[in-house]
Amino acid sequence: MAYSLGIDAGGTYTDAVLIRDEDGTVVEAGKALTTYPDPIGGIKSSIGMLDAEKLKGVNIVSLSTTLSTNTILENKGFPVGLIMVGDYNIPDILPAQMYCLVSGGHDSNGEELESLDIEAVKEFALSVKDRVSAFAVSSLFSVRNADHELRVKEEILKLTGHPVVCGHELSQDLGAYERAVTAFLNAQLIPITYNFTKSIISEMENIGMNATLLMLKCDGSAVSIEEALEKPIETIFSGPAASLMGAAYLSGLKTCAMIDIGGTSTDVALVQDGLPEMDDSGAVVGGWATRVKAIRMETVATGGDSHVYATDDANRKIHLGPLRVMPLCRAAVLYPGFLEKLRENKLPPRKSISQFILPSVFYVKTDFPPIEMTTLEELVYEVIDSDFPTSWSDMFERLNKKMPMSSVLESLVKKRLIQPIGFTPTDALHILGDYTEWNAEASLIGAQKEERLTYKNAEELAIYAKKQVAKNMASSLIEYLVPGITKRDVEKVLSGKYHTKFAVSVPIVLIGAPSSAYAGEIGELIQAEILTPKFSDVGNAVGALVGNGIYRTDILIKKNIRDEDDLAITEFILFHGGQSEIFPSYQTAHDKALQIGTDFVMSKMLKTGLKDNQISISHTEKNLQIGGDTPYESKISFVGVGTSRYDIQADKIPDFVKFINPEKSKRI
Repeated sequence: MAYSLGIDAGGTYTDAVLIRDEDGTVVEAGKALTTYPDPIGGIKSSIGMLDAEKLKGVNIVSLSTTLSTNTILENKGFPVGLIMVGDYNIPDILPAQMYCLVSGGHDSNGEELESLDIEAVKEFALSVKDRVSAFAVSSLFSVRNADHELRVKEEILKLTGHPVVCGHELSQDLGAYERAVTAFLNAQLIPITYNFTKSIISEMENIGMNATLLMLKCDGSAVSIEEALEKPIETIFSGPAASLMGAAYLSGLKTCAMIDIGGTSTDVALVQDGLPEMDDSGAVVGGWATRVKAIRMETVATGGDSHVYATDDANRKIHLGPLRVMPLCRAAVLYPGFLEKLRENKLPPRKSISQFILPSVFYVKTDFPPIEMTTLEELVYEVIDSDFPTSWSDMFERLNKKMPMSSVLESLVKKRLIQPIGFTPTDALHILGDYTEWNAEASLIGAQKEERLTYKNAEELAIYAKKQVAKNMASSLIEYLVPGITKRDVEKVLSGKYHTKFAVSVPIVLIGAPSSAYAGEIGELIQAEILTPKFSDVGNAVGALVGNGIYRTDILIKKNIRDEDDLAITEFILFHGGQSEIFPSYQTAHDKALQIGTDFVMSKMLKTGLKDNQISISHTEKNLQIGGDTPYESKISFVGVGTSRYDIQADKIPDFVKFINPEKSKRI
């Protein structure tokens, strides 16, 4: 029997699923805690929960991971030398510490503006070659003519042997600086992705799997591991993309909205007619704008691990996030004896109470190396244990009867040197009995410890936290579906005070471990059909596997009028992949564009294991007309869609989908 394996290494959990190839049925799933900073440990654990004999029959492994995203967010990429060619606007702040600007570049027609200063490139490359692991290069209008980028790449390879990433290889959009950032971040990720891939392949060999390895991109498509190694930047945000593809597959719907309830955040996205809705402006990661095409998504900083707390202010306000903490219920399982420690902990002095100093808040050291700490940070860091949670009262005693400062604890948390533990929505679900994966007693004790601050008993606090999470999800969904609507207006309607309610015309599919727990609350807030499919708790891993079969590329045709022997000659320039070709008429250029685009998309999709008879390619055109009979500029966008390896029949859907509406729940 043949199977396929999907893996998603998320922020909190790493999921693995086995799908039977003959009918596309999910037959097994494994869920383990994600390991940091190397996710391979969590991947091994989740795979280890699956049937060993079935694993030997796996033909395809597809992976989505937060590795690229976390590497950029935590600024832990390998050192890269950045070369920018041409006179274009560069902000004062760059992601690169080692960079140079050299003369060169082209204009919008692909004509050379200035000769390339190759000697300056050589001098820079030789000066940093022992301090970097790769180089990135971006040249002005390289999407119209990549000659200067390619010459820089060739020269650096000869001088250093290091990998070189060119901007035109990653994006066909204009914006030399954004392409430079994209190329730089991509170059940072190459060694990390290579080592990670080696670990995955080694694990596959240990298990006895002889399978094709794919990786999910942030546009919802899977690519060959060779392309993933060349362009690891395109795997950022592959987690939400996997969730979206998994939601569509598990529900059997080609059009649906998705809410992915994670540990750190909740993501909202939409798939329409089988294709994810895209954000053409490019993904933003770690504050850096890139030219990476990604699904359009709305993210709210609310998840199962968001901190729920109060500080006894005059308004009795209960806060929800954005700080992520380890739930008390999980800490009680991971650290034997923590339950008694939690029970004994007292309320701190009123003047010291803050988000970081509470009777239910504890800390443990992480595996991140301590660097760049102040003297106060060093003192506090030294009194926190590595193998058992430390309370504020522990620190007070170890600091010679001095209270730790909230600002110091906050700084250590932001530097990821200590992991906070506290009351979360996951704890709330444990109190209410909606989700009981861990130790519910710890959740109850933690809520009781906060009663003097929240002015709510344990059950009231749990109900409040659950409703607030659901309201944040509903708000995020509406803001996604109605661009431009204000958060204030959304909150007014969701408050229920104005005798009106939002109605959503597409089904909403919930994905994530606690998804079924929130379906009822979301249904009370908005009029919609809400679905919680079987295996929704591992929907990301399902999406990592079924999300293969989409590829996009753009081709530009531009009219150009040049003088030749006092005659105005009209020609049409076709641009694609940093190359250009001139045609005497628009029609010949257009015909060539259709051929190039179709062949290019087909060749890329065949590398994912699809057959040519499983691939359909369509195109759309956007024309800019400025007088005359032919467009001044045409952008032709090609989309290839592959037939899924798994053909889910509509009459099978009721076997594993639960439909929930605002009035009642029913199974069909």
